[in-house]
Amino acid sequence: MESAAQRWKTCVEIVILRARVAPPSTNTVILKIPTAMSDAASLVPIHSKITCPIEEKPMLVQSLLFAELSSASYYDEVHAERIVEHMGFEGFQYYDRDGAQAYMYWNDTDCVVACRGTEPNEWNDIKADANAVAVVTETFGRVHKGFNQEVDDLWPILENALVENKKTLWFTGHSLGGAMATICAGRCYLSEIESMPKALFTYGSPRVGDKQFVNFVELDHTRWVNNNDIVTRVPPAWMGYRHGGTEKYLNCNGKFRDLSGVLRRADRWRGFLRGLLSFKVDHFSDHSIDRYVEYILGAVQEAGDLQEVDDTLGKLPEGESPASDGEAVTAKQ
Repeated sequence: MESAAQRWKTCVEIVILRARVAPPSTNTVILKIPTAMSDAASLVPIHSKITCPIEEKPMLVQSLLFAELSSASYYDEVHAERIVEHMGFEGFQYYDRDGAQAYMYWNDTDCVVACRGTEPNEWNDIKADANAVAVVTETFGRVHKGFNQEVDDLWPILENALVENKKTLWFTGHSLGGAMATICAGRCYLSEIESMPKALFTYGSPRVGDKQFVNFVELDHTRWVNNNDIVTRVPPAWMGYRHGGTEKYLNCNGKFRDLSGVLRRADRWRGFLRGLLSFKVDHFSDHSIDRYVEYILGAVQEAGDLQEVDDTLGKLPEGESPASDGEAVTAKQ
Protein backbone atom coordinates (compact mmCIF):
# COMPACT_ATOMS: atom_id res chain seq x y z
CA MET A 1 0.00 0.00 0.00
CA GLU A 2 1.32 3.45 -0.91
CA SER A 3 2.71 5.32 2.09
CA ALA A 4 1.80 8.89 3.04
CA ALA A 5 5.32 10.04 2.10
CA GLN A 6 5.02 8.45 -1.35
CA ARG A 7 1.64 10.10 -1.95
CA TRP A 8 3.05 13.47 -0.86
CA LYS A 9 6.08 13.02 -3.13
CA THR A 10 3.83 12.25 -6.10
CA CYS A 11 1.61 15.24 -5.29
CA VAL A 12 4.58 17.62 -5.21
CA GLU A 13 5.93 16.29 -8.51
CA ILE A 14 2.56 16.88 -10.21
CA VAL A 15 2.12 20.35 -8.68
CA ILE A 16 5.54 21.62 -9.68
CA LEU A 17 5.53 20.12 -13.16
CA ARG A 18 2.19 21.72 -13.92
CA ALA A 19 3.04 25.02 -12.23
CA ARG A 20 6.35 25.50 -14.03
CA VAL A 21 4.93 25.03 -17.52
CA ALA A 22 2.03 27.45 -17.08
CA PRO A 23 2.13 30.14 -19.79
CA PRO A 24 3.52 33.50 -18.69
CA SER A 25 1.44 36.62 -18.86
CA THR A 26 2.06 39.03 -21.70
CA ASN A 27 3.11 42.49 -20.53
CA THR A 28 5.81 45.10 -20.91
CA VAL A 29 9.45 44.14 -21.33
CA ILE A 30 9.81 40.48 -22.26
CA LEU A 31 13.00 38.46 -22.21
CA LYS A 32 13.23 35.36 -24.39
CA ILE A 33 15.23 32.78 -22.48
CA PRO A 34 15.38 28.97 -22.23
CA THR A 35 13.16 27.49 -19.56
CA ALA A 36 14.61 25.59 -16.64
CA MET A 37 12.83 22.41 -17.77
CA SER A 38 13.70 22.26 -21.48
CA ASP A 39 15.77 23.84 -24.21
CA ALA A 40 12.72 25.62 -25.58
CA ALA A 41 12.57 29.39 -25.25
CA SER A 42 10.16 30.99 -22.82
CA LEU A 43 8.95 34.59 -22.88
CA VAL A 44 9.53 36.14 -19.47
CA PRO A 45 7.63 39.40 -18.85
CA ILE A 46 9.17 41.88 -16.41
CA HIS A 47 6.91 44.40 -14.70
CA SER A 48 8.90 45.65 -11.71
CA LYS A 49 11.50 48.39 -11.76
CA ILE A 50 13.35 49.63 -8.69
CA THR A 51 13.64 53.42 -8.74
CA CYS A 52 13.61 53.99 -4.97
CA PRO A 53 14.18 51.97 -1.78
CA ILE A 54 11.80 49.01 -1.69
CA GLU A 55 10.34 50.03 1.67
CA GLU A 56 9.00 53.21 0.06
CA LYS A 57 6.83 51.26 -2.36
CA PRO A 58 3.17 50.31 -1.62
CA MET A 59 2.55 46.78 -0.30
CA LEU A 60 1.06 45.51 -3.56
CA VAL A 61 3.97 46.83 -5.61
CA GLN A 62 6.38 45.21 -3.16
CA SER A 63 4.41 41.97 -3.53
CA LEU A 64 4.71 42.08 -7.32
CA LEU A 65 8.44 42.71 -7.11
CA PHE A 66 9.08 39.80 -4.74
CA ALA A 67 6.83 37.48 -6.76
CA GLU A 68 8.93 38.24 -9.84
CA LEU A 69 12.14 37.69 -7.87
CA SER A 70 10.79 34.36 -6.62
CA SER A 71 10.04 33.43 -10.22
CA ALA A 72 13.54 34.47 -11.31
CA SER A 73 15.06 32.14 -8.72
CA TYR A 74 13.99 29.15 -10.82
CA TYR A 75 16.33 30.15 -13.66
CA ASP A 76 20.04 29.51 -13.99
CA GLU A 77 22.56 32.20 -13.12
CA VAL A 78 22.95 33.63 -16.63
CA HIS A 79 19.25 34.19 -17.21
CA ALA A 80 18.42 35.18 -13.64
CA GLU A 81 21.06 37.90 -13.92
CA ARG A 82 19.43 39.28 -17.07
CA ILE A 83 16.03 39.37 -15.37
CA VAL A 84 17.14 41.15 -12.19
CA GLU A 85 19.32 43.61 -14.09
CA HIS A 86 16.19 44.76 -15.93
CA MET A 87 14.55 45.22 -12.54
CA GLY A 88 17.33 47.48 -11.31
CA PHE A 89 19.54 45.24 -9.18
CA GLU A 90 23.25 45.84 -9.50
CA GLY A 91 24.62 42.57 -8.17
CA PHE A 92 23.66 39.02 -7.39
CA GLN A 93 25.08 35.79 -5.99
CA TYR A 94 23.88 32.22 -6.42
CA TYR A 95 24.16 29.72 -3.56
CA ASP A 96 23.82 25.95 -3.89
CA ARG A 97 24.53 23.41 -1.19
CA ASP A 98 23.44 19.81 -1.73
CA GLY A 99 20.42 20.87 -3.80
CA ALA A 100 19.27 23.66 -1.47
CA GLN A 101 19.47 26.85 -3.52
CA ALA A 102 18.97 30.59 -3.19
CA TYR A 103 19.85 33.85 -4.88
CA MET A 104 20.92 37.08 -3.23
CA TYR A 105 20.21 40.29 -5.14
CA TRP A 106 21.29 43.78 -4.11
CA ASN A 107 21.55 47.44 -5.09
CA ASP A 108 22.55 50.57 -3.19
CA THR A 109 19.71 50.35 -0.66
CA ASP A 110 18.33 46.81 -0.53
CA CYS A 111 19.42 43.18 -0.25
CA VAL A 112 16.97 40.41 -1.16
CA VAL A 113 17.37 36.69 -0.46
CA ALA A 114 15.13 34.60 -2.75
CA CYS A 115 15.02 30.89 -1.94
CA ARG A 116 14.36 28.55 -4.83
CA GLY A 117 11.27 26.32 -4.72
CA THR A 118 10.96 22.62 -5.48
CA GLU A 119 12.63 21.33 -8.63
CA PRO A 120 10.95 18.17 -10.02
CA ASN A 121 14.32 16.67 -10.93
CA GLU A 122 15.95 17.36 -7.55
CA TRP A 123 15.42 14.38 -5.25
CA ASN A 124 16.56 16.36 -2.22
CA ASP A 125 13.75 18.85 -2.85
CA ILE A 126 11.11 16.15 -3.21
CA LYS A 127 12.44 14.37 -0.14
CA ALA A 128 12.29 17.62 1.84
CA ASP A 129 8.64 18.12 0.86
CA ALA A 130 7.76 14.54 1.72
CA ASN A 131 9.38 14.51 5.16
CA ALA A 132 6.56 15.99 7.24
CA VAL A 133 7.96 14.93 10.61
CA ALA A 134 8.33 17.91 12.96
CA VAL A 135 11.65 18.54 14.70
CA VAL A 136 12.77 20.99 17.37
CA THR A 137 14.37 24.02 15.76
CA GLU A 138 17.20 26.14 17.10
CA THR A 139 14.83 29.13 17.16
CA PHE A 140 11.70 28.14 19.11
CA GLY A 141 8.99 25.55 18.63
CA ARG A 142 8.94 22.76 16.06
CA VAL A 143 9.29 22.91 12.26
CA HIS A 144 8.90 20.57 9.30
CA LYS A 145 11.96 18.31 9.27
CA GLY A 146 12.40 18.34 5.50
CA PHE A 147 12.24 22.12 5.21
CA ASN A 148 14.59 22.53 8.16
CA GLN A 149 17.17 20.18 6.62
CA GLU A 150 17.15 22.21 3.40
CA VAL A 151 17.92 25.35 5.41
CA ASP A 152 20.58 23.49 7.45
CA ASP A 153 22.40 22.89 4.17
CA LEU A 154 22.17 26.46 2.97
CA TRP A 155 22.15 28.66 6.07
CA PRO A 156 25.89 28.65 6.95
CA ILE A 157 26.90 30.20 3.61
CA LEU A 158 23.95 32.61 3.62
CA GLU A 159 24.72 33.72 7.16
CA ASN A 160 28.36 34.31 6.29
CA ALA A 161 27.34 36.41 3.29
CA LEU A 162 24.94 38.51 5.37
CA VAL A 163 27.19 39.20 8.38
CA GLU A 164 28.46 42.48 6.95
CA ASN A 165 25.26 43.47 5.18
CA LYS A 166 24.24 47.08 5.90
CA LYS A 167 21.38 47.26 3.41
CA THR A 168 17.68 46.74 4.13
CA LEU A 169 17.19 42.97 4.18
CA TRP A 170 14.24 41.09 2.64
CA PHE A 171 13.38 37.40 2.24
CA THR A 172 11.10 35.82 -0.35
CA GLY A 173 10.25 32.51 -1.97
CA HIS A 174 7.63 30.38 -3.71
CA SER A 175 6.52 26.89 -2.64
CA LEU A 176 9.42 25.13 -0.85
CA GLY A 177 11.34 28.38 -1.33
CA GLY A 178 8.72 30.18 0.77
CA ALA A 179 9.14 27.65 3.58
CA MET A 180 12.93 27.99 3.42
CA ALA A 181 12.72 31.81 3.39
CA THR A 182 10.48 31.69 6.48
CA ILE A 183 12.98 29.58 8.43
CA CYS A 184 15.96 31.65 7.24
CA ALA A 185 14.29 34.90 8.29
CA GLY A 186 13.68 33.43 11.75
CA ARG A 187 17.29 32.30 12.08
CA CYS A 188 18.51 35.85 11.51
CA TYR A 189 17.29 36.71 15.01
CA LEU A 190 19.71 34.20 16.55
CA SER A 191 22.69 34.96 14.33
CA GLU A 192 25.41 37.60 14.31
CA ILE A 193 23.76 39.38 11.41
CA GLU A 194 23.35 43.07 12.24
CA SER A 195 20.61 43.78 9.71
CA MET A 196 17.38 42.07 10.75
CA PRO A 197 14.83 41.22 8.03
CA LYS A 198 12.59 44.12 7.11
CA ALA A 199 9.90 41.75 5.84
CA LEU A 200 9.16 38.34 4.37
CA PHE A 201 7.02 37.72 1.27
CA THR A 202 5.93 34.18 0.38
CA TYR A 203 3.81 32.72 -2.43
CA GLY A 204 2.10 29.34 -2.32
CA SER A 205 4.04 28.42 0.80
CA PRO A 206 3.22 25.30 2.80
CA ARG A 207 2.79 25.39 6.57
CA VAL A 208 6.26 25.47 8.11
CA GLY A 209 6.00 24.94 11.87
CA ASP A 210 3.83 24.83 14.94
CA LYS A 211 2.18 27.74 16.75
CA GLN A 212 5.23 28.40 18.93
CA PHE A 213 7.47 28.68 15.87
CA VAL A 214 5.23 31.05 13.89
CA ASN A 215 4.86 33.28 16.95
CA PHE A 216 8.58 33.24 17.80
CA VAL A 217 9.38 36.49 16.02
CA GLU A 218 7.06 39.34 15.15
CA LEU A 219 8.23 39.44 11.56
CA ASP A 220 6.31 41.40 8.94
CA HIS A 221 5.24 38.43 6.80
CA THR A 222 3.00 38.85 3.76
CA ARG A 223 1.75 35.41 2.71
CA TRP A 224 -0.03 35.12 -0.65
CA VAL A 225 -2.51 32.32 -1.33
CA ASN A 226 -4.07 31.76 -4.76
CA ASN A 227 -7.58 30.27 -4.40
CA ASN A 228 -7.21 26.46 -4.27
CA ASP A 229 -3.40 26.26 -4.27
CA ILE A 230 -3.01 22.84 -2.67
CA VAL A 231 0.52 23.42 -1.36
CA THR A 232 -0.77 26.08 1.05
CA ARG A 233 -2.89 23.40 2.76
CA VAL A 234 -0.03 21.06 3.66
CA PRO A 235 1.31 19.71 5.94
CA PRO A 236 -2.14 19.33 7.55
CA ALA A 237 -3.19 21.37 10.55
CA TRP A 238 -4.10 18.20 12.47
CA MET A 239 -0.37 17.45 12.62
CA GLY A 240 0.15 20.69 14.55
CA TYR A 241 1.34 22.85 11.65
CA ARG A 242 0.21 26.46 11.39
CA HIS A 243 0.54 29.34 8.95
CA GLY A 244 2.13 32.59 10.04
CA GLY A 245 2.00 36.13 8.75
CA THR A 246 -0.81 38.11 7.15
CA GLU A 247 -2.64 36.21 4.44
CA LYS A 248 -3.43 37.90 1.13
CA TYR A 249 -6.03 35.90 -0.77
CA LEU A 250 -6.56 35.76 -4.55
CA ASN A 251 -10.05 34.54 -5.43
CA CYS A 252 -11.18 32.20 -8.22
CA ASN A 253 -11.15 35.15 -10.65
CA GLY A 254 -7.59 36.10 -9.75
CA LYS A 255 -8.75 39.14 -7.77
CA PHE A 256 -7.25 40.25 -4.46
CA ARG A 257 -10.13 39.97 -2.00
CA ASP A 258 -10.62 39.64 1.75
CA LEU A 259 -12.72 36.46 2.03
CA SER A 260 -13.11 34.11 4.97
CA GLY A 261 -15.44 31.46 6.34
CA VAL A 262 -18.41 30.55 4.15
CA LEU A 263 -17.47 33.08 1.46
CA ARG A 264 -13.98 31.60 1.17
CA ARG A 265 -15.31 28.03 0.90
CA ALA A 266 -17.85 29.07 -1.73
CA ASP A 267 -15.16 30.82 -3.74
CA ARG A 268 -12.92 27.74 -3.63
CA TRP A 269 -15.77 25.56 -4.86
CA ARG A 270 -16.36 27.96 -7.74
CA GLY A 271 -12.70 27.75 -8.66
CA PHE A 272 -12.71 23.97 -8.45
CA LEU A 273 -15.83 23.59 -10.59
CA ARG A 274 -14.57 26.09 -13.13
CA GLY A 275 -11.35 24.12 -13.37
CA LEU A 276 -13.25 20.89 -14.03
CA LEU A 277 -15.12 22.58 -16.87
CA SER A 278 -11.71 23.45 -18.35
CA PHE A 279 -10.51 19.85 -17.84
CA LYS A 280 -7.97 20.77 -15.18
CA VAL A 281 -7.60 20.56 -11.41
CA ASP A 282 -7.05 24.09 -10.15
CA HIS A 283 -5.58 22.81 -6.88
CA PHE A 284 -2.44 22.25 -8.98
CA SER A 285 -2.61 25.05 -11.56
CA ASP A 286 -3.26 27.63 -8.82
CA HIS A 287 0.22 26.90 -7.47
CA SER A 288 1.96 28.38 -10.52
CA ILE A 289 4.24 31.29 -9.68
CA ASP A 290 3.28 32.79 -13.04
CA ARG A 291 -0.34 32.92 -11.84
CA TYR A 292 0.72 34.75 -8.68
CA VAL A 293 2.66 37.31 -10.72
CA GLU A 294 -0.19 37.81 -13.18
CA TYR A 295 -2.89 38.21 -10.51
CA ILE A 296 -0.84 40.47 -8.23
CA LEU A 297 -0.08 42.67 -11.25
CA GLY A 298 -3.86 42.93 -11.70
CA ALA A 299 -4.23 43.91 -8.04
CA VAL A 300 -1.61 46.65 -8.50
CA GLN A 301 -3.53 48.01 -11.47
CA GLU A 302 -6.87 47.76 -9.68
CA ALA A 303 -5.49 49.64 -6.66
CA GLY A 304 -4.35 52.52 -8.84
CA ASP A 305 -0.64 51.84 -8.28
CA LEU A 306 -0.07 51.31 -12.00
CA GLN A 307 2.39 54.19 -12.19
CA GLU A 308 4.67 52.23 -9.86
CA VAL A 309 5.17 49.65 -12.59
CA ASP A 310 4.43 51.81 -15.65
CA ASP A 311 8.03 53.01 -15.83
CA THR A 312 9.08 49.58 -17.08
CA LEU A 313 6.45 49.26 -19.78
CA GLY A 314 8.05 48.79 -23.18
CA LYS A 315 11.46 49.95 -21.95
CA LEU A 316 14.85 48.29 -21.89
CA PRO A 317 18.14 49.55 -20.43
CA GLU A 318 19.50 52.63 -22.22
CA GLY A 319 21.25 51.78 -25.47
CA GLU A 320 19.65 48.33 -25.83
CA SER A 321 17.29 47.73 -28.70
CA PRO A 322 14.06 45.86 -27.93
CA ALA A 323 15.13 43.23 -30.47
CA SER A 324 18.87 43.14 -29.79
CA ASP A 325 20.40 39.72 -30.45
CA GLY A 326 16.87 38.43 -31.00
CA GLU A 327 16.57 37.85 -27.26
CA ALA A 328 14.41 40.68 -26.01
CA VAL A 329 11.07 41.72 -27.47
CA THR A 330 8.28 44.04 -26.43
CA ALA A 331 4.72 42.89 -26.01
CA LYS A 332 1.75 44.13 -27.96
CA GLN A 333 0.79 47.67 -27.10
